[in-house]
Amino acid sequence: MPTKAVVFDAYGTLFDVYSIQVLAEALYPGHGANIAVKWRDKQIEYTRLITQSDPHNAAGSQYFRPFWELTRLSLEYTLDRLHLARTSGQVEQLMQQYAHLKPFAENLEVLQKIKSMGLTTAILSNGSVDMLTSAVHSAGMGDLLDHLISVDAIRLFKTSPESYGLVQQTIAVNKAEVLFVSSNAWDALGATWFGFTTHWVNRQGLPFEALSPKPTFSGPDLHSVLASLA
Repeated sequence: MPTKAVVFDAYGTLFDVYSIQVLAEALYPGHGANIAVKWRDKQIEYTRLITQSDPHNAAGSQYFRPFWELTRLSLEYTLDRLHLARTSGQVEQLMQQYAHLKPFAENLEVLQKIKSMGLTTAILSNGSVDMLTSAVHSAGMGDLLDHLISVDAIRLFKTSPESYGLVQQTIAVNKAEVLFVSSNAWDALGATWFGFTTHWVNRQGLPFEALSPKPTFSGPDLHSVLASLA
């Protein structure tokens, strides 16, 4: 089936989660890169812990907390783990920076070209609608994305099948008509298992996951998504 909707992951795909290391380095000299990596890893670990611990509750996981809250808790844990003193002011600075993460340079050009093809565009993210709205508008992408879809609606994080199912609850498409784009290999795999056509944006030049199947397409940045739509 031809593609009718291109759905993007947000964090790591459209927004550079590791750009936070610039401010982290200014606040904690010599630790910026380590903070950024450990913060991101703990953030994802918490989402998996929550959803895997109670995945079948009809109302969503009883342990669910919004992604913004998990992001803050992950930051606090990271600073404690690295034995770095933290003040509420330092945590708030980093959190506000996270709300306005640096977008990747090619975003606007690629999104404009996809929109010119007459395709529906959307984000599907663990992030809350408020987080996504802030990031999208600060990056100047508000007019280029038709839908901002958050897992908050079901209280289950990716890679739960229910999270990917939100796309079809929002957009009238078949699974095969969705191109799901993510820079997170685990997310691309989860979406492939769900039945979407997938594109892994392999920004770090990593090997494919040993688990199969491989994503339908892959490339080094968002420009490669355009080739997948050709």
